[in-house]
Amino acid sequence: MLSRACSAAVHGIDAYAIEVEVNCGYGETFIALVGLPDAAVKESKDRVSTALANSGYKFPMGKTTINLAPADVKKEGPSFDLPIAMGMLAASEQMETDQLDHFVIVGELALTGAVRSCKGILSIALRAKADGKIGILVPTENAAEAAVVEGLQVIPVQNLREAAQFLEGEIRITPTKVDLQKLFAHTTDDEHDFSEVKGQENVKRALEIAAAGGHNVILIGPPGTGKSMLAKRLATILPPLTLDEALETTKIHSIVGLLKSGQALVTQRPFRAPHHTASDAGLLGGNINPTPGEISIAHNGVLFLDELPEFKRSVLETLRQPLEEGIVTISRAAGTMTFPSQFMLIAAMNPTPDGKMPGESKSSPREIQNYLGRISGPLLDRIDLHIEVPTVKFRDMSSAQPGETSAQIRARVIAARQLQTARFAGKPKVTCNARMGPRELKACCELDEPTREMLKHAMTEYSLSARAYDRILKVARTIADLAAAEKITGDHISEAIQFRSLDRQLWG
Repeated sequence: MLSRACSAAVHGIDAYAIEVEVNCGYGETFIALVGLPDAAVKESKDRVSTALANSGYKFPMGKTTINLAPADVKKEGPSFDLPIAMGMLAASEQMETDQLDHFVIVGELALTGAVRSCKGILSIALRAKADGKIGILVPTENAAEAAVVEGLQVIPVQNLREAAQFLEGEIRITPTKVDLQKLFAHTTDDEHDFSEVKGQENVKRALEIAAAGGHNVILIGPPGTGKSMLAKRLATILPPLTLDEALETTKIHSIVGLLKSGQALVTQRPFRAPHHTASDAGLLGGNINPTPGEISIAHNGVLFLDELPEFKRSVLETLRQPLEEGIVTISRAAGTMTFPSQFMLIAAMNPTPDGKMPGESKSSPREIQNYLGRISGPLLDRIDLHIEVPTVKFRDMSSAQPGETSAQIRARVIAARQLQTARFAGKPKVTCNARMGPRELKACCELDEPTREMLKHAMTEYSLSARAYDRILKVARTIADLAAAEKITGDHISEAIQFRSLDRQLWG
């Protein structure tokens, strides 16, 4: 007898439908699994057969053929165990149901018949809804994640027998539901707050500008000045995630297995801080079958690269495309994948190889220049703000007066972002000032003649590139937004120019 069960698999960050066809015939007892399965999928026949036996079902006699369609796409992972088991029960007439066409089924099976959690459930649930399915059968641990998708019955199952009895109509399982408003009620990090940072008011101002416009930042200063402390608090002043941003971020975290058991949605902006020994595959994504790397995991959040010059130059150069386009494309023999990577880059570095300020360093000017030269000019051009982080003065460290909280700064950032949202309405690719293209720059960054002359003088004096010119305009537009100013003035331009310290060869 032939049966069909519906499942799905993840490709990139999206899912596509998989039809599990099972045919039980005559002849020698044997299981043939076809449809380009990888090793984990091939092993499913052993897991499924043992789980069936341990759940009180008979193993089908004769030749059982299992086809995963479409047959020309490679199938990966153990998530096909449960739909294969349901198909085998239906094909061997141990289960009578007409629900297999209406539900997408996903789950790994333990040998006892228990259903284990899987990766990529949110993407699969979205695919099920798009295909018009009534619902989805998922492991209990993944139910909250799938329930984020409205208009879909999410049926949590703990074991194989429970799934079969539900499909037969013998038992009823209450669909899992989540309250999105409750999920978004707490979207900030309580562990870190800007009020804990003593002094560094100029740096806090620069990070506020960066957060308001989505700009990339590099912090330059000796050890112990609070570069890492400031970087960790940047995410606390960013605007809250929208539902669409949260869904896209959650899909990525689900695919790489970063969601906690029972977690429904990522509601806080990600903060990722890979070590400087990270490879290009670890940062961009890769492996034989491409998976998201750190820059995609940081999508809609912050990527912090501490000790920037210590990263391999080849690794840093791979950041240029994602920083410019907001996506990363990985080509491997198994295929080409494109992952989103719209993150805010915040990098930190010492001013000299020994970490001291140039006037105190024992390093020669050539050694200092070689140290700074580990970061290419094209990469620096893509970083909007170059911020000097000086040593904290004693009176600031010993002051009992609390500084501004992250909530206070965040309120101003949100107000500036709201201006940008209104300005770029109808342009989904332009989400903030940092994402403006040539057309938006021309329309939104008009300068009067004195301001234009000021910028022209700076361009000539510091030999700035055309990309640096664009960055200055974008930062100036953000400074104007924080001041609720309609037009960019000379004050806004002059403040933006001071954040190009590496272009001005500060340490030369």
